[in-house]
Amino acid sequence: MSKTIMIVDDVADTRTMMRVLVEWHGYEVIEAADGFEAVEKSLQYHPDLILMDLALPIMDGATATKLIREIEGFDKVSIVALTGFSNTSFDRAIEAGFDDVLVKPLHFENLEPLLNHYLS
Repeated sequence: MSKTIMIVDDVADTRTMMRVLVEWHGYEVIEAADGFEAVEKSLQYHPDLILMDLALPIMDGATATKLIREIEGFDKVSIVALTGFSNTSFDRAIEAGFDDVLVKPLHFENLEPLLNHYLS
């Protein structure tokens, strides 16, 4: 059974690009366009890894992560922040409960080791 990754980003093109990169390695993908949808889909699908943009409409990624972490059993699910704001968001993301931070635009050579680390 393959592992499931949820990609949370409000830009459809970004989600599509990430989906292609992730599916190429045999993972299943769930998509969400905002933080509220991410919380709902976490409950519904129980992903193995969540890649979540920090700047999202309706509910930002930090708030969504805090809510997901409060769900029973989700304290062990790895959640990686995606941000276009470089290292300035790293401390905020870690404080919010993210396990790691990736800077956008994503390059596969940065994504592949992260997938291997959190899903092996």
